[in-house]
Amino acid sequence: MGDVIQIENLAVFAFHGVYPEETKLGQKFLLSLTLHTDTRKAGRSDDLKDSIHYGELASFASQYTVAHPCKLIEAAAEQLAEAILLRYPKLRGVTLELKKPWAPVGLPLETVSVKISRFRHRVYLAMGSNLGDRKGYLDGAVRALDATEGCHVAAVSGYIETAPYGGVEQGDFLNACAELETLLTPEELLEQLNRIEKEANRERTIHWGPRTLDLDILFYDDLILETDRLVIPHTELHKRTFVLEPLKELAPNKRHPILKKTVLEMLRECEQTAL
Repeated sequence: MGDVIQIENLAVFAFHGVYPEETKLGQKFLLSLTLHTDTRKAGRSDDLKDSIHYGELASFASQYTVAHPCKLIEAAAEQLAEAILLRYPKLRGVTLELKKPWAPVGLPLETVSVKISRFRHRVYLAMGSNLGDRKGYLDGAVRALDATEGCHVAAVSGYIETAPYGGVEQGDFLNACAELETLLTPEELLEQLNRIEKEANRERTIHWGPRTLDLDILFYDDLILETDRLVIPHTELHKRTFVLEPLKELAPNKRHPILKKTVLEMLRECEQTAL
Protein backbone atom coordinates (compact mmCIF):
# COMPACT_ATOMS: atom_id res chain seq x y z
CA MET A 1 0.00 0.00 0.00
CA GLY A 2 2.82 2.45 0.81
CA ASP A 3 2.95 5.53 3.04
CA VAL A 4 0.43 8.36 2.86
CA ILE A 5 -0.17 11.79 4.31
CA GLN A 6 -3.83 12.76 4.54
CA ILE A 7 -5.58 16.13 4.47
CA GLU A 8 -9.30 15.83 5.08
CA ASN A 9 -12.16 18.23 4.36
CA LEU A 10 -10.21 21.39 3.64
CA ALA A 11 -12.91 24.04 3.20
CA VAL A 12 -12.57 26.19 0.07
CA PHE A 13 -14.95 28.86 -1.19
CA ALA A 14 -14.76 28.65 -4.99
CA PHE A 15 -16.72 29.25 -8.18
CA HIS A 16 -17.07 25.89 -9.91
CA GLY A 17 -20.43 25.19 -11.51
CA VAL A 18 -22.67 25.36 -14.55
CA TYR A 19 -25.31 27.79 -13.28
CA PRO A 20 -24.78 31.57 -13.10
CA GLU A 21 -25.41 31.72 -9.36
CA GLU A 22 -22.59 29.21 -8.84
CA THR A 23 -20.06 31.01 -11.00
CA LYS A 24 -20.91 34.50 -9.69
CA LEU A 25 -21.79 33.94 -6.04
CA GLY A 26 -19.57 30.92 -5.40
CA GLN A 27 -20.08 28.21 -2.82
CA LYS A 28 -18.25 26.04 -0.30
CA PHE A 29 -16.31 22.98 -1.40
CA LEU A 30 -14.57 20.38 0.75
CA LEU A 31 -11.26 19.00 -0.45
CA SER A 32 -9.64 15.79 0.86
CA LEU A 33 -6.18 14.69 -0.27
CA THR A 34 -4.28 11.44 0.22
CA LEU A 35 -0.63 12.10 -0.63
CA HIS A 36 1.21 8.94 -1.68
CA THR A 37 4.84 9.36 -0.68
CA ASP A 38 7.69 7.70 1.22
CA THR A 39 7.77 8.98 4.80
CA ARG A 40 10.68 6.76 5.90
CA LYS A 41 13.44 9.36 5.44
CA ALA A 42 11.49 12.12 7.17
CA GLY A 43 10.48 9.73 9.92
CA ARG A 44 14.12 8.97 10.68
CA SER A 45 15.55 12.47 10.21
CA ASP A 46 12.69 14.47 11.78
CA ASP A 47 13.51 17.15 9.19
CA LEU A 48 10.79 18.92 7.19
CA LYS A 49 12.95 19.09 4.07
CA ASP A 50 12.69 15.30 3.81
CA SER A 51 8.89 15.36 3.83
CA ILE A 52 5.96 17.00 2.06
CA HIS A 53 5.11 20.34 3.69
CA TYR A 54 1.39 19.59 3.96
CA GLY A 55 0.57 23.09 5.22
CA GLU A 56 2.14 24.66 2.14
CA LEU A 57 0.52 22.05 -0.09
CA ALA A 58 -2.93 22.68 1.45
CA SER A 59 -2.49 26.40 0.85
CA PHE A 60 -1.47 25.77 -2.77
CA ALA A 61 -4.46 23.45 -3.33
CA SER A 62 -6.86 25.99 -1.85
CA GLN A 63 -5.51 28.88 -3.92
CA TYR A 64 -5.45 26.80 -7.11
CA THR A 65 -9.05 25.66 -6.60
CA VAL A 66 -10.20 29.27 -6.26
CA ALA A 67 -8.10 30.58 -9.16
CA HIS A 68 -9.14 27.93 -11.72
CA PRO A 69 -12.95 27.78 -11.89
CA CYS A 70 -14.48 24.94 -13.92
CA LYS A 71 -17.99 24.01 -14.97
CA LEU A 72 -17.60 20.45 -13.71
CA ILE A 73 -16.07 19.25 -10.46
CA GLU A 74 -14.61 16.39 -12.53
CA ALA A 75 -12.51 18.96 -14.41
CA ALA A 76 -11.63 20.84 -11.22
CA ALA A 77 -10.40 17.61 -9.59
CA GLU A 78 -8.41 16.54 -12.66
CA GLN A 79 -6.65 19.87 -13.05
CA LEU A 80 -5.82 20.15 -9.36
CA ALA A 81 -4.40 16.61 -9.16
CA GLU A 82 -2.10 17.30 -12.11
CA ALA A 83 -1.03 20.67 -10.68
CA ILE A 84 -0.13 19.06 -7.34
CA LEU A 85 1.93 16.29 -8.96
CA LEU A 86 3.77 18.77 -11.17
CA ARG A 87 4.59 20.99 -8.19
CA TYR A 88 5.60 18.26 -5.71
CA PRO A 89 8.05 15.78 -7.28
CA LYS A 90 8.37 13.77 -4.05
CA LEU A 91 4.81 12.56 -4.47
CA ARG A 92 4.28 9.20 -6.17
CA GLY A 93 0.63 10.01 -6.60
CA VAL A 94 -2.40 11.72 -5.13
CA THR A 95 -5.94 10.60 -4.33
CA LEU A 96 -8.23 13.61 -4.37
CA GLU A 97 -11.88 13.97 -3.38
CA LEU A 98 -13.72 17.21 -4.15
CA LYS A 99 -17.05 17.50 -2.35
CA LYS A 100 -19.86 19.88 -3.22
CA PRO A 101 -22.16 20.18 -0.17
CA TRP A 102 -24.58 22.66 -1.75
CA ALA A 103 -25.08 20.96 -5.11
CA PRO A 104 -28.15 22.57 -6.76
CA VAL A 105 -30.10 19.43 -7.64
CA GLY A 106 -33.37 20.27 -5.85
CA LEU A 107 -33.20 17.18 -3.65
CA PRO A 108 -32.26 16.63 0.01
CA LEU A 109 -28.69 15.34 -0.12
CA GLU A 110 -25.62 15.81 2.04
CA THR A 111 -22.97 16.16 -0.62
CA VAL A 112 -21.96 15.32 -4.19
CA SER A 113 -18.31 14.46 -4.79
CA VAL A 114 -15.74 13.28 -7.31
CA LYS A 115 -12.84 11.11 -6.16
CA ILE A 116 -9.85 10.34 -8.38
CA SER A 117 -6.38 8.83 -8.01
CA ARG A 118 -3.52 9.95 -10.24
CA PHE A 119 0.04 8.60 -10.19
CA ARG A 120 3.36 9.07 -11.92
CA HIS A 121 4.23 6.34 -14.41
CA ARG A 122 7.58 4.99 -15.57
CA VAL A 123 7.74 4.45 -19.32
CA TYR A 124 10.45 3.14 -21.62
CA LEU A 125 10.41 4.26 -25.26
CA ALA A 126 12.26 3.10 -28.35
CA MET A 127 13.46 5.80 -30.76
CA GLY A 128 14.75 5.37 -34.30
CA SER A 129 15.58 7.34 -37.43
CA ASN A 130 17.08 6.49 -40.83
CA LEU A 131 16.30 9.55 -42.95
CA GLY A 132 17.99 12.94 -43.07
CA ASP A 133 19.70 14.21 -39.93
CA ARG A 134 19.14 11.07 -37.87
CA LYS A 135 20.82 12.35 -34.71
CA GLY A 136 19.03 15.66 -35.06
CA TYR A 137 15.66 13.92 -35.20
CA LEU A 138 16.42 11.84 -32.09
CA ASP A 139 17.76 14.85 -30.20
CA GLY A 140 14.65 16.79 -31.21
CA ALA A 141 12.38 14.00 -30.02
CA VAL A 142 14.03 14.02 -26.58
CA ARG A 143 13.56 17.80 -26.32
CA ALA A 144 9.94 17.56 -27.48
CA LEU A 145 9.16 14.79 -24.99
CA ASP A 146 10.67 16.73 -22.11
CA ALA A 147 8.69 19.82 -23.14
CA THR A 148 5.39 17.90 -23.22
CA GLU A 149 3.20 18.81 -20.26
CA GLY A 150 3.06 15.96 -17.77
CA CYS A 151 6.26 14.34 -19.11
CA HIS A 152 9.85 14.35 -17.94
CA VAL A 153 12.74 12.56 -19.67
CA ALA A 154 14.68 10.89 -16.87
CA ALA A 155 17.40 9.26 -18.98
CA VAL A 156 18.45 8.57 -22.57
CA SER A 157 20.65 5.72 -23.76
CA GLY A 158 23.56 6.08 -26.12
CA TYR A 159 22.77 6.10 -29.85
CA ILE A 160 23.64 2.97 -31.83
CA GLU A 161 23.68 2.38 -35.58
CA THR A 162 21.87 -0.73 -36.78
CA ALA A 163 20.83 -2.44 -39.98
CA PRO A 164 17.17 -2.00 -41.04
CA TYR A 165 14.57 -4.44 -39.73
CA GLY A 166 11.66 -5.95 -41.66
CA GLY A 167 13.08 -6.76 -45.10
CA VAL A 168 12.59 -3.36 -46.76
CA GLU A 169 15.72 -2.08 -48.53
CA GLN A 170 16.72 1.20 -46.88
CA GLY A 171 19.47 3.02 -45.00
CA ASP A 172 20.82 2.10 -41.59
CA PHE A 173 19.01 3.32 -38.47
CA LEU A 174 20.19 5.31 -35.51
CA ASN A 175 18.43 3.80 -32.48
CA ALA A 176 18.12 4.68 -28.81
CA CYS A 177 15.84 4.29 -25.81
CA ALA A 178 14.47 6.85 -23.37
CA GLU A 179 13.20 6.55 -19.83
CA LEU A 180 10.19 8.77 -19.25
CA GLU A 181 8.24 9.81 -16.18
CA THR A 182 4.71 10.78 -17.16
CA LEU A 183 1.29 11.67 -15.81
CA LEU A 184 -0.31 10.77 -19.16
CA THR A 185 -2.34 7.64 -19.79
CA PRO A 186 -0.98 5.22 -22.43
CA GLU A 187 -3.47 6.53 -24.99
CA GLU A 188 -2.65 10.16 -24.22
CA LEU A 189 1.06 9.40 -24.45
CA LEU A 190 0.56 7.68 -27.82
CA GLU A 191 -1.17 10.81 -29.13
CA GLN A 192 1.81 12.92 -28.06
CA LEU A 193 4.28 10.50 -29.68
CA ASN A 194 2.31 10.65 -32.92
CA ARG A 195 2.33 14.44 -32.72
CA ILE A 196 6.11 14.54 -32.26
CA GLU A 197 6.59 12.11 -35.17
CA LYS A 198 4.35 14.26 -37.38
CA GLU A 199 6.31 17.39 -36.47
CA ALA A 200 9.43 15.50 -37.59
CA ASN A 201 7.75 14.93 -41.00
CA ARG A 202 7.13 11.24 -40.36
CA GLU A 203 5.24 9.60 -43.25
CA ARG A 204 3.53 6.23 -42.82
CA THR A 205 3.60 4.92 -46.40
CA ILE A 206 5.56 1.65 -46.19
CA HIS A 207 5.29 -0.78 -43.28
CA TRP A 208 8.74 -1.08 -41.67
CA GLY A 209 9.92 1.40 -44.27
CA PRO A 210 12.29 4.39 -43.96
CA ARG A 211 11.26 7.14 -41.54
CA THR A 212 12.54 10.37 -40.10
CA LEU A 213 11.42 9.41 -36.62
CA ASP A 214 9.89 6.35 -35.00
CA LEU A 215 8.73 6.40 -31.36
CA ASP A 216 7.34 3.27 -29.68
CA ILE A 217 6.16 2.53 -26.15
CA LEU A 218 8.05 -0.52 -24.87
CA PHE A 219 6.95 -0.63 -21.21
CA TYR A 220 4.47 1.43 -19.22
CA ASP A 221 5.05 0.48 -15.59
CA ASP A 222 4.12 -3.23 -15.57
CA LEU A 223 0.95 -2.64 -17.56
CA ILE A 224 -0.37 -5.28 -19.95
CA LEU A 225 -2.64 -3.63 -22.52
CA GLU A 226 -4.04 -4.64 -25.89
CA THR A 227 -6.35 -2.38 -27.90
CA ASP A 228 -6.86 -1.70 -31.59
CA ARG A 229 -4.33 1.14 -31.41
CA LEU A 230 -1.86 0.08 -28.77
CA VAL A 231 -0.21 -3.04 -27.37
CA ILE A 232 1.95 -2.86 -24.23
CA PRO A 233 4.53 -4.30 -23.74
CA HIS A 234 5.58 -3.86 -27.38
CA THR A 235 4.90 -7.12 -29.23
CA GLU A 236 8.32 -7.27 -30.96
CA LEU A 237 10.37 -6.10 -27.99
CA HIS A 238 11.89 -9.46 -27.09
CA LYS A 239 12.97 -10.09 -30.72
CA ARG A 240 14.78 -6.82 -31.40
CA THR A 241 18.44 -6.58 -30.45
CA PHE A 242 18.53 -2.97 -31.67
CA VAL A 243 15.92 -2.12 -29.00
CA LEU A 244 17.20 -4.34 -26.19
CA GLU A 245 20.80 -3.15 -26.54
CA PRO A 246 20.11 0.52 -25.69
CA LEU A 247 17.34 -0.46 -23.26
CA LYS A 248 19.91 -2.50 -21.33
CA GLU A 249 21.73 0.75 -20.52
CA LEU A 250 18.65 2.14 -18.80
CA ALA A 251 16.93 -0.88 -17.25
CA PRO A 252 18.87 -4.16 -17.50
CA ASN A 253 16.78 -5.77 -14.75
CA LYS A 254 13.38 -4.53 -15.91
CA ARG A 255 11.23 -7.65 -16.14
CA HIS A 256 8.77 -8.29 -18.97
CA PRO A 257 5.34 -8.61 -17.28
CA ILE A 258 4.27 -11.44 -19.62
CA LEU A 259 7.48 -13.31 -20.46
CA LYS A 260 8.87 -12.82 -16.93
CA LYS A 261 12.36 -12.27 -18.36
CA THR A 262 14.62 -9.30 -17.72
CA VAL A 263 15.85 -7.02 -20.49
CA LEU A 264 19.32 -8.52 -20.09
CA GLU A 265 17.98 -12.07 -20.38
CA MET A 266 15.99 -11.22 -23.51
CA LEU A 267 19.03 -9.55 -25.08
CA ARG A 268 21.21 -12.60 -24.44
CA GLU A 269 18.58 -14.84 -26.02
CA CYS A 270 18.47 -12.59 -29.11
CA GLU A 271 22.24 -12.63 -29.41
CA GLN A 272 22.35 -16.44 -29.10
CA THR A 273 19.63 -16.81 -31.76
CA ALA A 274 21.65 -14.63 -34.13
CA LEU A 275 24.75 -16.86 -33.85
